[in-house]
This record gives sequence, structure tokens and C-alpha cells, in this order.
Amino acid sequence: MLETPFITVEGPIGVGKTSLAKEISDHYKFALLKEIVDENPFLGKFYENIEEWSFQTEMFFLCNRYKQLGDIHGKFLKQQKPVVADYHIFKNLIFAQRTLNSDEYEKYHEVYQILTGDMPKPNVIIYLHASLDTLLKRIKLRAREIEKNISPLYLEQLSIDYEHAMTEYEKQHPEVPVLRFNGDELDFVRSKEDLNYIMNRLSTSLKRSIQS
Repeated sequence: MLETPFITVEGPIGVGKTSLAKEISDHYKFALLKEIVDENPFLGKFYENIEEWSFQTEMFFLCNRYKQLGDIHGKFLKQQKPVVADYHIFKNLIFAQRTLNSDEYEKYHEVYQILTGDMPKPNVIIYLHASLDTLLKRIKLRAREIEKNISPLYLEQLSIDYEHAMTEYEKQHPEVPVLRFNGDELDFVRSKEDLNYIMNRLSTSLKRSIQS
């Protein structure tokens, strides 16, 4: 485990990962790593036709996230500069398992294992989750053109996949604490009290993980 703070924020589309990562970055003065989304040339086509464009979409994300994390490790973490990211690279497997056929996923998983084998692990993962209604409202509110064709069924299945993946991650990596927050109950964007609650829990968890 790194002694330098490295926090990742995870959860399904629309749950508020980037907003919370920005708040954490501002609060602690940590470097902010944001995932590349809009730059993916396949994403709009993916939401229109998942089966046809899933492999291209997932490979683009994997390669770009690998490059991002490599840069962050070399330029920040190795120099003891703390970082907060609005994603964890294991999310690639969540999306790939949902969208790729078995042959594609087998090839994809091989590449994933090669690229991520020596990646640094976070000190803390923040997992945000919310009901389908909340996710759909937030996606509509931010009005990204690229997300207008997201299927509610796909989003609902993705939320279930996240729950399973996070539970499995905790079993496989007990040394990495996972802080779970319900987006239906907490609104850290509009409520300072809710944001302070999250920050206090994060501070406590960071102290424990870095000292252990």
C-alpha cells in the first residue's frame, strides 16, 4: 500500500463521482485525476448500439486510463504528491463484462491483466451508489449530449454489476477500505453537512490506511 494518499471515487454513471473528487481535491489540496469520457470517439455510437461498438469503446477507455495512471504514478505518487481520481481502473472489467461477448471478454481480460498488474492500489475507495431514479435525474440534469441515448435498463444492470464488483473487490483486497455512501440519502453538492460527513469519514479512513 502506498504511504502517499491515493483516493479513488467510484460508482455508476451519474452518481456524482467527478463532483465529489473535485470537492476532495479542493479540500485536501490533492491533485485531481479525471477520467477521459467525452474524448472517446466510440462512446456516442456505443450508447446507440452497444453490441456493435462495445469492444472499441472498452479498449479505448482501458488504454487511456492505463496511460493516465502511469503518468500519475510517475509524476505524483512516486514523488509523494497525493492524488484523488474520479475512477478506479477496475471499473473497466465491470463495463466489459456487461457489454462484451465471451470471446471478446477473454481477449480483453488478458490485455487488462498485462496493463494493470503493477498499478498502484488506492489507500481508500469511495463507492457512491443511488437508485435508478436518482441516476436518471442527475444524468438528465447535467445534459451531456453523449449520454442522451443511455438505456435505463442498461443503467440499472450497471448498478447491479457495481454492487457485485465492489463486494468482490473488498473480499480480494481487504487491505483497501471501501467507504460506501448512498446518493439517495446524501446530497454533498447542495448540503455542506453531507459533504462534511463524507470528508470526516474519509479523513479517519486515510489515517488508518496510511498508518497500517
